[in-house]
Amino acid sequence: MDAQTLPYHRIGGDAVIARIVDRFYDLMDGEPQYAELRAIHAPDLAPMRASLTGFLIAWLGGPQDWFTDRPGACVMSAHGNIRVTPETARQWLDAMARAFAETGVGPDVAAMVGEAFTNMAQAMARRDS
Repeated sequence: MDAQTLPYHRIGGDAVIARIVDRFYDLMDGEPQYAELRAIHAPDLAPMRASLTGFLIAWLGGPQDWFTDRPGACVMSAHGNIRVTPETARQWLDAMARAFAETGVGPDVAAMVGEAFTNMAQAMARRDS
């Protein structure tokens, strides 16, 4: 896969990923259908906004700073202290899908990333079952 076909580039790089994350947390913080998801997060979402932005940049094929700054970290370990239920996983997936759509990410790359997100969210929910 050459650099231009990486999801990071297809999405639009750092700025678009930051907009996706901001929209995701704005939805989670302000929409009642995400209340259960919001309840398992800290009151101050700023550190999570920064961390999720860095994680997605690296995970999607951009600069790897998030992983370099956290040797051995993974998305599962980052959520080790959070109980993820099937319902909070569903809310997370829904809010993230909306954030991708509302920031104009193409449906092809959004579907590809969404499939990976679904696998991660389901794994987290199974871990806590």
